[in-house]
Amino acid sequence: MQLQQNFCPSARSAQEGPARDRWGGLGPLLARAGRREDYRRRDEWGDPITPGTGLLDRIGALMPVSYSGVILLICILVFFLEYIPIGHEFVQNYLVLARNHALEMPWTILTYMFVHGGFNHLFFNMLYLFFFGMELERRVGSGEFLQIYILSGIFAALAQMAVSSAPMVGASGALYGVLGCLAIIAPEIRLLLFFMIPMSIRWAVVLFALIDLLFMGSADNIAHMAHIAGLVVGLAFGQMMKGQAQYYYR
Repeated sequence: MQLQQNFCPSARSAQEGPARDRWGGLGPLLARAGRREDYRRRDEWGDPITPGTGLLDRIGALMPVSYSGVILLICILVFFLEYIPIGHEFVQNYLVLARNHALEMPWTILTYMFVHGGFNHLFFNMLYLFFFGMELERRVGSGEFLQIYILSGIFAALAQMAVSSAPMVGASGALYGVLGCLAIIAPEIRLLLFFMIPMSIRWAVVLFALIDLLFMGSADNIAHMAHIAGLVVGLAFGQMMKGQAQYYYR
């Protein structure tokens, strides 16, 4: 009788029903354990959607690290390149952005973002890139992150060149764009200001902007106008993305 019941479809279903109830639908979760899920490729109801076919997204999917990780590595490599005599001359002559030579070397409006003026400059920018750049890329995707980062950096350079002829280096303008976008689409993020003071990312952005406005025009060798311009670009991107569903893909 028991053997017959095991081969009977209706009886088997009756036995499996309580088992499913007892596990509470845990089976699908266990099946996905240990496998990375592309949550960004789901709609607001959690259903799968067609993966992005943009060139930047396809390139990012093939890379072993994220775009933010690649940018971080390039910045570190360029920093060490400056300690080689020939490398130092190359970086200063061909990668640094100078208003007087911008038309002759238009690529420097991009390459200046990978050059830094010392260890502290590099360390704090890369720290922000590691935490906030990767977080933004995780939320909006590789292609969108790269657009925000590059365009923020370009507009930051243009704005700074409008008020100063001093050469420019550093990723600060692009990173301000990253912070501005996150402040709009992820206001729940909190950070430790000066590694001690917990603060909402929105209030931190407001504080940074006030500091830049306050010291605008001072002779402190900081591109305050670039910071403001990059922040404005990031805020604009964040506003455009604000109504979109939030996804997580890495």
